[in-house]
Amino acid sequence: MRLALLLLTLANALAAADLTLPPLTDQGPQPGKRAAVTAPEYAGTKVRHLIALPDDWTPDWQTKGKRWPVIAEYTGNYFPTSGSTGEVEGAALGYGLARGRAIWVVLPYVAKDRQKNERTWWGEIDATVGYAKANLPRICAEFGGDPKKVVLCGFSRGAIGVSFLGLHDDEVARLWCGLWAHDHFDGMLEWKGHAWGSPLARYREEATVRLRRLAGRPLLVTQAGAETKKFISSVAPTNVEFLNVDMAAHFGGFPNDFVKHPHNDRWPLRDGPATETARAWFTRVTAAEPPTK
Repeated sequence: MRLALLLLTLANALAAADLTLPPLTDQGPQPGKRAAVTAPEYAGTKVRHLIALPDDWTPDWQTKGKRWPVIAEYTGNYFPTSGSTGEVEGAALGYGLARGRAIWVVLPYVAKDRQKNERTWWGEIDATVGYAKANLPRICAEFGGDPKKVVLCGFSRGAIGVSFLGLHDDEVARLWCGLWAHDHFDGMLEWKGHAWGSPLARYREEATVRLRRLAGRPLLVTQAGAETKKFISSVAPTNVEFLNVDMAAHFGGFPNDFVKHPHNDRWPLRDGPATETARAWFTRVTAAEPPTK
């Protein structure tokens, strides 16, 4: 009886600590809410990104001399088993670190027809990369994001995309002061049937070129196996941190009321040792002067 009461108390304490995603609004970007935004160059299409402004954001931020760090995110594929919708509205990873204290942006994968967001893989690669290049500087200029303190993160497909898209070329690589990949990494697995991801030897060679564009910027990799650690460390030997998230300890059994599967992007919404470490990394990276680019 005492054990059951203890477990119930622990569960209630954890639930009380869970962050809740900001509500969605159709009234445009505003503090404490998520808004879907269509960029000018995609007017008349369903291509959109998501933005949540910090809780203390005000329209007179320039007069007050305010600026905020930015965390940009790429979502996972559409994968019902883990609860991943593949849509920008389904993202959660970056908010676990932003917590209403940074501008949170969920970037789209632009479909090949350039009329909608792609829920599985990259869509039109150049258009997807180009979207980040065009819109992140625009968001910083319009809403007070600090262009020197922009972090890119991603889960699953997005974790691969942190390097595959975020380090696609020198221009896009210069956007970031740090990068965070959770549960997958560019160049580690062969993705058969996709020209960009196979054969493995060529894919890994191309991933190596991309990873070199990190150029000393901080990289956090969560859920990295031994082979992933070896690969990354051989190409980027400095300023890389690895973090293992014990999902069983963090959530208990699966599925549960919070997540369906250990492969999820919700874990930073719950307090715990891994969440604390990831948040401290984000605070440190966005407080430091970025390396010369």
